Amino acid sequence: MKTHTNSYEPECFRVIHPLDDIMEEKCSSEGLGRIAMTRPVRISLTVLRIYLIAMTLMLVLHALELAGVFHAPR
Repeated sequence: MKTHTNSYEPECFRVIHPLDDIMEEKCSSEGLGRIAMTRPVRISLTVLRIYLIAMTLMLVLHALELAGVFHAPR
């Protein structure tokens, strides 16, 4: 019959703040070229871009309306 022995030895970890650590080499994206995207991905990103532009325009118009630049039709 095998007996279970506790062989756990706690490890000590030294915590180093990122500002005190040595600098690491950053990755370079030069020479990668364009990312290959499928048609559904390209369409969804285009729709997202249109949505964000529309929301930004609505926010600007609402801010101008609140500022009293013009009055929206009621």
